[in-house]
Amino acid sequence: MQFFTSINKLGILGGGQLGKMMLYNTRKFDIYTCVLDPSDDAPSKLACNEFYKGDLMDFETVYNFGKKVNILTIEIENVNTKALKNLEEEGIKVYPSSETLEIIQNKAKQKSFYKKNNLPTATFKKYLDKIELENAVLMGVEKVPFVWKSAKFGYDGNGVKIIRSKSDTRELPNVECIAEEYIPFNKEISVIVARNLKGETSTYPVFEMEFHSEANQVEYVICPARISKSIAEKATSLAVNVSQKFNHIGLLAVEMFVTDDNDILINEVAPRPHNSGHQTIEANYTSQFEQHLRAILNLPLGSTENKLCSVMVNLVGSEGHNGPVVYENIEKILSFDGVTPHIYGKKNTRPFRKMGHVTIINSSIEKAKTIAKKIKESVKIISK
Repeated sequence: MQFFTSINKLGILGGGQLGKMMLYNTRKFDIYTCVLDPSDDAPSKLACNEFYKGDLMDFETVYNFGKKVNILTIEIENVNTKALKNLEEEGIKVYPSSETLEIIQNKAKQKSFYKKNNLPTATFKKYLDKIELENAVLMGVEKVPFVWKSAKFGYDGNGVKIIRSKSDTRELPNVECIAEEYIPFNKEISVIVARNLKGETSTYPVFEMEFHSEANQVEYVICPARISKSIAEKATSLAVNVSQKFNHIGLLAVEMFVTDDNDILINEVAPRPHNSGHQTIEANYTSQFEQHLRAILNLPLGSTENKLCSVMVNLVGSEGHNGPVVYENIEKILSFDGVTPHIYGKKNTRPFRKMGHVTIINSSIEKAKTIAKKIKESVKIISK
């Protein structure tokens, strides 16, 4: 299927920052794009050829949007998979597939998939609701500490909580969930795998993620990860295996824990461009966004080699601020060598909302991290 300067249309479900960064590359290749998002202020709105406002979980909305395009992809997992399945049956190419998305959308199904396929992950139990979980805790069947995860609709640290005492369960929402074994680990890493229809596979160098202790979301991403060669090879091999088990087309980000015993356990996956790969825009020969397009369009995959070391800093809304956004001190960091800010274009801020990121590239990972800390201290995302 010809996509370069053609009448064929690529549809993207979701118009957030991931879609916006993907659209940088569709514009470069002159690929015609249509975007569906529930918000009139979606960051992708100005960069696509056609924009449609609508509910991504509504069957008719997603189905009717999908009929307008030749190939459909996502930048967010929470979409109506029944509509995608119907579209697939009618000949629309959908990547990732509806089958893959149905598994990944539900953490209980996702964890069961790992177990079924003998993929290493923390032990877990599934619970229909909060009441069933609380009874298991009271009876001692579920022992604290453990990690509680909402089965559906979790993102950016939402829907995850460490339960350290029985009383901690009181504040949990009454939803389907899993209780996962609490495992101490010394690093959280990710490997991004690209796979096209020909079966060609490529991986990016391992990313190391440092998390904000309160918000439970990524604060810094460091590449190459500060791990041994053997651990990096083991993690990469595991990520490729996961992609093959899903028979996934496009990008698959595999988040993993490295334990104190140097075991590697899968945390979860994302079947799309991922926050841990943002610095590939500046730091790699092929960005994750271009690579995703190459994979779903069945084009040759690009080089994933690092040009330089990199650190990415997430810019998130400051605590205590809700409303129209103000970016403080962005202009000051432009004087730093190797620094590139990306502002997502969201009109309103709220605590810990992802509003942008900054990439720092340098020949030294230590120097890049030092600059990243200065940026974190300088830039403030506040409201008017």
